Amino acid sequence: MPELPEVEIVKQSLSKKIEQKKIKKVIIKNRNLRFKIPQKFEELLQNKIIKKVTRFSKYLILNFYDGSFCLIHLGMSGTIHLIKKNKLNKLNKFTNVSFYNSPNLPEKHNHVEIQFQDLKVIYNDPRRFGFFKFINNKQELTNRFSHLGPEPFSKNFNLKYLLKYFFNKKKDIKSFLIDQKFVSGIGNIYANEILFLSKISPTSYAMKLSKEECKKIITFSKSVLNKAIQKGGSSIRDFKNISGENGNFQKEFKVYQRENLNCLRNKCTGKIKKIFISSRSTFFCNTCQK
Repeated sequence: MPELPEVEIVKQSLSKKIEQKKIKKVIIKNRNLRFKIPQKFEELLQNKIIKKVTRFSKYLILNFYDGSFCLIHLGMSGTIHLIKKNKLNKLNKFTNVSFYNSPNLPEKHNHVEIQFQDLKVIYNDPRRFGFFKFINNKQELTNRFSHLGPEPFSKNFNLKYLLKYFFNKKKDIKSFLIDQKFVSGIGNIYANEILFLSKISPTSYAMKLSKEECKKIITFSKSVLNKAIQKGGSSIRDFKNISGENGNFQKEFKVYQRENLNCLRNKCTGKIKKIFISSRSTFFCNTCQK
């Protein structure tokens, strides 16, 4: 599943290519995504001009000049492909924004096409857990995200918030970090890395964390995600950055997918162990994350 850094890379790429462009046509080839695309969806988007492409958590947001929005969630396997027209006004199958798999447009599972004058955006999703949602106004958009916690980059993700949220809760810190109601956008990969850098065991009860440990979680949540964005995301499934190159944050992994290997922390003699928390693979050092 694409996590916040991967979705941010998609957002950056779309921002460069489709902002200030008018949607000429929308083609729905399969409406049966996580939520069925309504019959009038094409009409709602046609002739809309994209003012800006933004992101909240793992959601892409097309902002239109008339104050409406289109929400896009990539689900488990959704990918965005940008196909440009060539000099003969024909569309080629090469995409510089094929975030997974090959640099060519997949032949199957291309469910949604958003067409512009000189290019089109194609949504591909083999598992169909992603979705598109037309939002009429800002208030409706705010309501849509009301159940989600703040992003790690938000000023609201602070010490006061953590201490209040953790108070009297007998739940491990790893489960909190991947709980979108607590903090939006941190997924399994980055939660492992954040806890390693914070020297906190993933099984520790959140209610028992000290103020200093909470401060570390805040600091490393921001730094890990920022670094992942700068590195073009993770290449767990051959993720591509906005230049079409493999994301290389996986080279920075300290614990994720390093089971039974030596801990990379200086002077630590521990080994990386793997357990399952909330049915998700969890990696940690058995010495410096006790």
